[in-house]
Amino acid sequence: MKLLPLKIAYRYLVAKKSTNAINIITGISVLGISIGTAALILVLSVFNGFEDLILSLFSKFNPDIKVTVAEGKTFEADTSLLARIDSLDEVAYVSRSLEEVAFFEYDRSQDFGILKGVDSLYDEITGIDSTIFEGIYRLKDGNRWLAVLGGGMRNKLAVNIDDPFEPIAVYMARQQSGMMDQPFRKRFVYPVGTFRIQQDFDNQYVLVSLRFAQEILAAGDDEVSALEIRVDEGADVRAAIEKIKAIMGPGFEVKDRYQQDESFLKLMNIEKWMSFAILSLTLVLVAFNMIGALWMIVIEKKRDIAILKSMGSTDSQVKNIFLSEGFLLCILGLGAGLALAMLLYYLQINYGLVPIPEGFVVDAYPISMRPWDVVAVAIVVFLIGMAASLPAALRAQRISALIREE
Repeated sequence: MKLLPLKIAYRYLVAKKSTNAINIITGISVLGISIGTAALILVLSVFNGFEDLILSLFSKFNPDIKVTVAEGKTFEADTSLLARIDSLDEVAYVSRSLEEVAFFEYDRSQDFGILKGVDSLYDEITGIDSTIFEGIYRLKDGNRWLAVLGGGMRNKLAVNIDDPFEPIAVYMARQQSGMMDQPFRKRFVYPVGTFRIQQDFDNQYVLVSLRFAQEILAAGDDEVSALEIRVDEGADVRAAIEKIKAIMGPGFEVKDRYQQDESFLKLMNIEKWMSFAILSLTLVLVAFNMIGALWMIVIEKKRDIAILKSMGSTDSQVKNIFLSEGFLLCILGLGAGLALAMLLYYLQINYGLVPIPEGFVVDAYPISMRPWDVVAVAIVVFLIGMAASLPAALRAQRISALIREE
């Protein structure tokens, strides 16, 4: 008896209707649910794709774990401290870096940016050398200091990487200076490469040797602004962070890769679910078609409902028939929408169905379908579908077992 409402609902769904308009409205409602479902899944998948892409780009610049001082800019990182961190089972490499805002001048172009000094292990930590699209990644050549610029900084300074004789002048403000002293320290570096990662990095950073950064900042040999750490493949990052916190003690911040750009990634997540909510509202509009289709089925099956009640069916069973009808319509729409989304997902992954204009790091929109997103879409579709089925179900419940002939 529990399956009887579902069986009757199935019969009402597949049986030929007396009025063709009911078939048309029912088909439109299923089509609307299908398109809405596919749109929801694909929008979430595109946001996932961009999130994965940005995280992969950030990994070329940000380490697995970054240690910074909680207050101030720099701290002392001597060889004994590095050795203790490097001895941890989870740690593969430990790199030192020192960064500060500087003023750059090349030929007649000038701009502010961030000077970041890194040691010889930095490319092992991040894989920055794989992002070089012009020139080479090298920070010293004999007695000459070299620099690798972000693509945005290269453009703002109009740097010619192929000119080995024109240096970049780097100006750094002195911490304390007398009345007759120059307010800036000035050093020269020669540009040899350009990297391209993400706009925020490309438009600000100039990479130089750690020793060069320490000289222009008048910092000590052990003075750094961060320790950048790469963990072994498959190692537990959280466990490594806890061990590093124990070594560093209070007064230091130890962040994983997500926490280093937490605000940006949280903003992306908010945009993702806001888009999901807006598209869900379109499904609410589609639900009005379902309400109309089910209402017309109730009117058409009015005599059948009266007969069922005369045979002993309860109001609850009659109501469940049309709730089941809405459930079946949702199943059809959800299944068709998921199939459509999977097809478009396959075409985008393999053939780049929707391309991105030239100049971006990828040729087509990145996309990544996640099971939990599909579950979220299914829950929303069923909630809207059941809400749309309720008016018709309540109307059917009120039909009397005895029909008075007009």
